Amino acid sequence: MNYEEAINYIHGTYKFGVKLGLENIKRLLSYMGNPQKKLKIIHVAGTNGKGSTSAFISNILQQAGYKVALYTSPFLEEFEERMRINGENISKEKLIYYVEYIKPIISRMVEEGYNHPTEFEVVTAIAFKYFYDEKVDFVVLEVGLGGRFDATNAIDSSLVSVITTIDYDHTDRLGHTLGEIAYEKAGIIKQNGVVVSFYQHPQAMKVIMEACEVRNAYLTVLEKSNVVIKEQNADFQVFDYKKHKDLKITILGEHQIYNAALAIEAVKKLEMYGYKITEEDIKKGLYKAKWAGRLEVMRKQPYVVIDGAHNPQGISVLKNSLKLFNYDRLILVVGMLKDKDTQNMLNIIVPKADVIITTMPISERAYRASELAQKIDKENVIPIENIEEAVKYALDIAKEEDMVLFCGSLYMIGHVRSLLKKVIFKGGF
Repeated sequence: MNYEEAINYIHGTYKFGVKLGLENIKRLLSYMGNPQKKLKIIHVAGTNGKGSTSAFISNILQQAGYKVALYTSPFLEEFEERMRINGENISKEKLIYYVEYIKPIISRMVEEGYNHPTEFEVVTAIAFKYFYDEKVDFVVLEVGLGGRFDATNAIDSSLVSVITTIDYDHTDRLGHTLGEIAYEKAGIIKQNGVVVSFYQHPQAMKVIMEACEVRNAYLTVLEKSNVVIKEQNADFQVFDYKKHKDLKITILGEHQIYNAALAIEAVKKLEMYGYKITEEDIKKGLYKAKWAGRLEVMRKQPYVVIDGAHNPQGISVLKNSLKLFNYDRLILVVGMLKDKDTQNMLNIIVPKADVIITTMPISERAYRASELAQKIDKENVIPIENIEEAVKYALDIAKEEDMVLFCGSLYMIGHVRSLLKKVIFKGGF
């Protein structure tokens, strides 16, 4: 099997759709010897901020000298980003090895009359096996969707369950109220577990507290009043959190300060298990943390910024973060998927823009640029279907004092990031 065949095999399982319940993934893992049972896991759920919070946790633990696995989704540019150990993606060779390993196991499952695992179940199972084989000290495990029935929740226990901000997203699957959505996220809380949560809307907080009570779990809630923001600019942010002073992060946006504080709470809980994490580990780990595609400055003069915000809360946070930058005109390049709260997102970000370019992410669920343009009640809306052409046009019309902002879909941002790297570092597409 070569790399392309391995990737095609994984993506080919997409047709098996999404199945509620953990029976399938647990059966697959049992055929594999249950590698997940032998891992020490920090499990991260939430609507927004899962990725960057996971990156902060992973970097702090790495700085403390541990071998740390990070499992995230989706990927931006390369599939291998989804499984990392100490910041390094799984190699293509190892990915091929694990696909070849799992393929006959899945065939046996199907022959014995069980359901074919879904794509996310297959990828999650491969990640558990890879991390187990590599003898990692910790796995920072990001939930794919929801929590309760997510394939990552096939684990029996976790050292810490982390819940980031909860907001409306995937309402078709997770529910139409914050309480219903929180119930799904709180599904990762384990019996007698340790839980740290972002401060939430009261409706969501009530559900999390009830879940902790029912499962006798120990809950710590991040208190906004414990965060003191000292400096913010387009390069870094400095803050205090409780007794931790002058913490510096280069992931931008005020929301990231609170995600970093949540990560501190999570790693401090590991001291209950006898792990040692120093103040220096926290400081250096936070500073070194990077998270691509989230308010990421690809170039200055003009500012070229990409952000993966794809729901109203994320777009609102993005809009508020624009105050970090000094610019003349905002050239907004936006692409969105049809199953998102498109109109609300547009209503939030469009008023900030001087020029709007709509384009089409590479997804069956994407709006055509012309369709998206019709939803924007403003002059200066330019639909350009082809992403490459949209990127080129935006950069061509931008003056040095402007900002070009790409947002609306993670699918689009990964593609745009690859294109921008070619322009910025290699001089052209």
